[in-house]
Amino acid sequence: MMRLMPTMVRCNRTVQSIISTTLSILATASFLGLGEAIASPFLLSATAAELEDIQERGFLIVAVKDNVRPLGFRTDQGELTGFEIDIARQLAIELFGTPDALMLRPVNNRDRLSVLLDEEVDMVIAQLNRTDARSRLVDFSTPYYLDGVGFITQDSRIQSFPDLADSTIAVLNNSTTIAVVRSLLPDVNLIGADSYQDALGILESGEANVFASDATILAGWSQEYPNYRVLTSLISADALAIAMPRGLQYEDLRQTINTAIERWHQDGWLQERETHWGLP
Repeated sequence: MMRLMPTMVRCNRTVQSIISTTLSILATASFLGLGEAIASPFLLSATAAELEDIQERGFLIVAVKDNVRPLGFRTDQGELTGFEIDIARQLAIELFGTPDALMLRPVNNRDRLSVLLDEEVDMVIAQLNRTDARSRLVDFSTPYYLDGVGFITQDSRIQSFPDLADSTIAVLNNSTTIAVVRSLLPDVNLIGADSYQDALGILESGEANVFASDATILAGWSQEYPNYRVLTSLISADALAIAMPRGLQYEDLRQTINTAIERWHQDGWLQERETHWGLP
């Protein structure tokens, strides 16, 4: 279990129509098997819906990640899997009694909110943490996981946070991680990386001996590259939550989602899934 450094913890239309999905799209989704269908603008034309409309439609439309192990990624067979995919499927069970009553819409980071604001999906479960700016645009559920900035290394000399003082740390360029690291390690040497693959190359070349990023990202990194090890201290806290449309007409949907998440916390389902996916 990750430790949070206590001084740094931060938690950080009216709808006139029901759904514009055509009969041909529904037939296509049925043929594909909704649980494994991948939505695209060519396959799906939909609007963000109230709970009653979703139930009448018969399936959920959820935006997810497909390239962030272990939250949402593809198997060698191309199937979507991961911790957040499990959450989406569990919500389908809550509403329809089957994980197959689900259409998954892979999105990149910059489109996570726009697909919801453009009414293309019912909700977003895609490594989103609640911020003041985002909360002015969408509503967020009860958090389902506490993420935060952590560190990964293969240097045996680095065992805990104090050992980082003399390290060279790779960070993604323009990421919020930079400010978080600087706030606690103002004199540490930072090297910018343009991508996770670039960061790996920097570590492998010896230019840096530590990489700082979200703990969920680092968990996937250590699974893919087991010679790397994640330190047990987080230096920030970011609660991951489900993004949903704002508005009183969505209150039943929000309450249903929040009740489910709270129950999953209490009965241990979320903890079991975190352990299964190797999340810290």
